[in-house]
Amino acid sequence: MSRTRLVSILLALFATALVAGCGSDDSSSDESTGTATASVTAADCTPENLGTFKDGVLTVGTDSPAYPPYFEDDDPTNGKGFESAVAYAVAEQLGFSRSEVEWTTVPFNSSYAPGPKKFDFDVNQISITPAREKVVDFSKPYYTASQGVLVAKGSDLEGITSLDELKDAEIGVQIGTTSLEAVSDEIDPSTEPKVFDNSNDVVAALKAGQVDAVVVDLPQAIYLRDAIVPGSSVVGQFEAPGGDEWGALLAKDSDLTQCVDLAVQTLTDDGTLEEITTQWMSDAASAPELN
Repeated sequence: MSRTRLVSILLALFATALVAGCGSDDSSSDESTGTATASVTAADCTPENLGTFKDGVLTVGTDSPAYPPYFEDDDPTNGKGFESAVAYAVAEQLGFSRSEVEWTTVPFNSSYAPGPKKFDFDVNQISITPAREKVVDFSKPYYTASQGVLVAKGSDLEGITSLDELKDAEIGVQIGTTSLEAVSDEIDPSTEPKVFDNSNDVVAALKAGQVDAVVVDLPQAIYLRDAIVPGSSVVGQFEAPGGDEWGALLAKDSDLTQCVDLAVQTLTDDGTLEEITTQWMSDAASAPELN
């Protein structure tokens, strides 16, 4: 065999090996980032197939105290409140009865810290962010925050039912937020919204009567109403792109992640999640939808 022929064969073999190696890497990447529905089925996601923190028990974490409308009576076990109801609905999808669900206290900042977890998943209004995804897993979002409209006590805007009724209002909002974009795109007020540098200034403006209403993420609006601005009310909520997304949090590369993911997707597809959201994040939270 000539030297030229030998070199040609070796180059061809090297090229083939290189392509095969690249193909293997792509396949592995696809598997690791693929959706749960593509790799697991409901039959895979049953108690006997899941390596839970405790055998035969689903351990769910959240912080304490646990506040409405996410939990009621500071008791996650009662199934009342948005995230309590979501957790039990996920548990049911995984084949666990109410009596087979145990709750454990997990401080908010500890939930997404790196390292092993003493729970199977955690629900605690935890936003899905790229930084957190580096050290923990998240399910598909079980909630995407709407925008909430907060008004002071005695406001003429109390009792409104539509976004059109906010057209002539003086609206306060924080600069650089999705709320500012939502006001411009969804309400399109007749006067430019008043823009403030931070959330404290937004709240101060509402208290001082400098604005008729403020628009913030709904969970923040509920918190401001209940803890910061006495007598205020959330007159409504509306959907807008870019809202904060919450997911069930699991340990990084948890064996349960894809099954919890599938459970959330199933609850989304069959309308259960929408019903829970309406019940607890609209009706019980006294934050009606604005049409």
